[in-house]
Amino acid sequence: MIPLSDIDRRPLHFPVITAFIIGTNVLMFLFEILKGEGFILHWSFVPSEISSGRNFITILTALFLHGSILHIVGNMIYFWAFGPEIEDAMGRLFYAVFYLSGGIVASLAQVIVQPFSTIPNLGASGAIAAVMGAFLVTFPKDRIRTIIFLGWFFFIRFIPAVILVGFWFVLQLLSEAGSLVQVDTRGGVAYMAHIGGFVFGMASARLFESRQRSARQGG
Repeated sequence: MIPLSDIDRRPLHFPVITAFIIGTNVLMFLFEILKGEGFILHWSFVPSEISSGRNFITILTALFLHGSILHIVGNMIYFWAFGPEIEDAMGRLFYAVFYLSGGIVASLAQVIVQPFSTIPNLGASGAIAAVMGAFLVTFPKDRIRTIIFLGWFFFIRFIPAVILVGFWFVLQLLSEAGSLVQVDTRGGVAYMAHIGGFVFGMASARLFESRQRSARQGG
């Protein structure tokens, strides 16, 4: 399933921050291809290093790295479908702070459950999970125009946002399972980062939201 847009509302302003974040992620992915694995590992965050008080900057830099084409494409498609409405509801500055905060909280959640792990972690999934959580709190009844593929055939349906959020989580597990830098020796993935980001988004959405903007959106 490929989400296209919210059919129950449209952003009142062009999503500058959402577009900038997507552009930055794409640019960094090109750097990953050019620079290779060393670049990825250098800027990914390692829980054991964070626990020992080192390389804190990687908590931020890792938010703009991805382990595979499927990983970044899936993330950016869903981010573009859900992000603009939240950016409009929060305003650009608060939205940028919210996005980065969601990513940081998601990373720290992973550090808390695996403080001694030496496995590099990367990806925007935690921050995007926060956006998903915020969307479900802010616009819980919205439906998303979605392309559904059945083999060579496809059609468009209006899918409840909650279903697409669940599908995105499954997509994350599949994409990360194919990414060496995100899978530890037991084959696990960063579940807590996803959960931490999502919970943060649901819990803090109203704090970042502009009541006036949300009212104009019809939320």
